[in-house]
Amino acid sequence: MNHKIQLLDCTLRDGGYVNDWNFGKDTTAYLFERLVSSKVDIIEVGFLDERRAYDPNRTIMPNSEAVEKNFAKFDHGDAMVVGMIDFGTCGIENLKPCAESCLDGIRVIFKKEKMYPAMAFCKQVKALGYKVFSQLVSVTSYTDDELREVIGLVNDCHPYAVSMVDTYGLCDAPTLAHIVSVIDKELAPDIALGYHAHNNFQLAYSNAISVLNLHLDRDVLVDGTLYGMGKSAGNAPLELLAMYMNAQFGKQYDVNQIQEAISTSILDLYHKKPWGYTLFYYIAASNRCHPDYVSYLMNKRTLSVTAVNEILQQIPEEKKLGKDMKMIEALYLEYEKNECDDTQAIQTLQAELDGKKLLVMGPGASVNEQADKIGAYIKEEKPLVISINYIPEKFHPQYLFLTNARRYLQMSSSLTAAENADIRVAATSNVTRTDGNFPLVLNYSNLIDETQEFPDNSMMMLIRLLIKAGVKNVALAGFDGYTPDDVNYFDTNMEYSFIKEKADSLNESGRKFFHAVTDKIKIGFVTNSYYQEQ
Repeated sequence: MNHKIQLLDCTLRDGGYVNDWNFGKDTTAYLFERLVSSKVDIIEVGFLDERRAYDPNRTIMPNSEAVEKNFAKFDHGDAMVVGMIDFGTCGIENLKPCAESCLDGIRVIFKKEKMYPAMAFCKQVKALGYKVFSQLVSVTSYTDDELREVIGLVNDCHPYAVSMVDTYGLCDAPTLAHIVSVIDKELAPDIALGYHAHNNFQLAYSNAISVLNLHLDRDVLVDGTLYGMGKSAGNAPLELLAMYMNAQFGKQYDVNQIQEAISTSILDLYHKKPWGYTLFYYIAASNRCHPDYVSYLMNKRTLSVTAVNEILQQIPEEKKLGKDMKMIEALYLEYEKNECDDTQAIQTLQAELDGKKLLVMGPGASVNEQADKIGAYIKEEKPLVISINYIPEKFHPQYLFLTNARRYLQMSSSLTAAENADIRVAATSNVTRTDGNFPLVLNYSNLIDETQEFPDNSMMMLIRLLIKAGVKNVALAGFDGYTPDDVNYFDTNMEYSFIKEKADSLNESGRKFFHAVTDKIKIGFVTNSYYQEQ
């Protein structure tokens, strides 16, 4: 039998994760027309999701009637036009019969724990006349027996195709070949087998090619997007797949049309919000876990990559591909604690700081903007200067308070420089020195507040430490608070990704903290701060 190999474009659907499916009417029309002209076999035009209101600018649509409004007027050429339903987000009542729709097919995506109701839904969609594609989410999470189980359901439904979805980009060629062998052996011969790749390991393109080169005795289809556009690490690039399939399988895709679409529309989207292989998504894939866990830990900006990996390895297997953010927070805090007895360290600090005026310096933009004011204060008051997680360039601190392992690694060479040899380091127990021990080590868990949204705020940790050491007065400089509009740090590389979104709540929690400790320590501000009472 002469079996087909087909190329499916899912830019308007999977690419939509990048821009919330807001391609705009004109760009949507342009991309669709270019894809038709390229002679791509199958074009996926977006999600059907009843939770979203109809918006002519977006390719996420509540029902098949909305798809009609957006795409019925275009020439579909020889392309099969399909939409996707994430099972449970669009009921069967939202689909008109295929004969009354511009859609030729529906792809139904589902997790393995939902295989039975999802395949029952696929039967309903098929009964409406659509070509049905059953999409196995996170196919790498299936055991061989579970693959045989779901393929039994697929054969009973007999859809147009079943697709292996490598949701987190975990496949390599041997793993993929094994999954294909299990499915191919069980799958009815007239059902096509598809593959949808993600690029976490930079293998999306090569994995798609490896599926094509298995030369299965059935129809095969592979997915791609223009320029690999897609959430996280992105997808297999459509243009590369088209070029390869032309050269190796005699296909006649017009790659020029694909390149024009990328050049005219997709590159603008890429420059605004890039996608593709990064260390971030590699770490997620290498730990076989959900990217949101990595995002949470990396955004802390307190951990080395080694520490991130060590925490991720503690996630229970059954939760690795879920999104239990309370669990990852608990693992993070437990990892950071590294309990120690700091009684002697606190007593030493109490003796060293007793009767001294103190100026604590943070990394706010005011360190540079109001440097003259800080300098005048130091000249007049002659305080001991304590900096937090950095060494100021213009002012020499006598103490450095370290709570952030990542910042320590970045400044470790500066700390060993001759001009900084006299700086006394007080570090929390989560920070490990590269050689030997820090002079003063404080128990991390005694200085954080786990009831707060950000329990390890370094400024609050130091104030708690100073209170423990009997300090009654302290001045602050460079603790500006946060604004959603301007630069918050003197060094933009120190900026946390979540700061601007959380600016108001961070300022409010700071003000509440200062108010709560007023009976224990008097705090003054040398530089302007949003933490001051408004």
